[in-house]
Amino acid sequence: MYRVFESLDALVTVVEEARGVPMTSNCVVSRGDVLDLLDDVREALPGELDDAQDVLDRRDELVDDATQEAEQTRTSAKQDSEELLARARDEAQRLVADARAEAEQTVAQARHEAERAVADGRAQYAELTDRARAEAERLAQAGRAAHDRYVLDGQHEQARLVSQSEVVQAAHAEAARVVDAGNAESERLRRECDGYVDAKLAEFEDTLSKALGTVSRGRSQLWRGGAQNGVPASASVRGGTGTGMDLID
Repeated sequence: MYRVFESLDALVTVVEEARGVPMTSNCVVSRGDVLDLLDDVREALPGELDDAQDVLDRRDELVDDATQEAEQTRTSAKQDSEELLARARDEAQRLVADARAEAEQTVAQARHEAERAVADGRAQYAELTDRARAEAERLAQAGRAAHDRYVLDGQHEQARLVSQSEVVQAAHAEAARVVDAGNAESERLRRECDGYVDAKLAEFEDTLSKALGTVSRGRSQLWRGGAQNGVPASASVRGGTGTGMDLID
């Protein structure tokens, strides 16, 4: 029976030391180890169980043997046949009764040991389940805490990126404003320059108009003076008189 207890203790140790499945109350055990331990338990059960079963299976055979022996004894010694037959029957019944009693006792003991082993296994299972459930809850809480921390970090990072984005947008707006202001100033300077050039050209045009008027009047005077003196205007011009030049000036 000690081998039974040792094998059951080894089986409990295998279950206790098995690697747990995360987020569940299950565990992963080696099938070969568990089957080997169960084979040890089966082999370690008392051999009287098999002996008792053999006696039960051979009950009819024993009775038949005793009957045949009684009949043979009755033929050889008629006066002792009844006694031998009775003794044989009593012996057979006693053997059967003893075998049945021993078998029942062995079965009861085996049932008791099995129930105890099952109870111990259930207790170990409940303990392992509670431990696994507590570990799963701890892992879940740690996961939730990590999730909350990551979410908070993400929010801070988002706020920082949004702030940087606002700065960039403000810089772009300021750059656009400076470019627009530069374009407006350039347009204003161009218009002023065009106005200045136009004013100078107008003054130059006025000066040229006045000069052309003076030249026209001088030529007219030259023509009129030459005609009065009987000298052709062309001769007066070619002669280079001071009068014509004075009028031009």
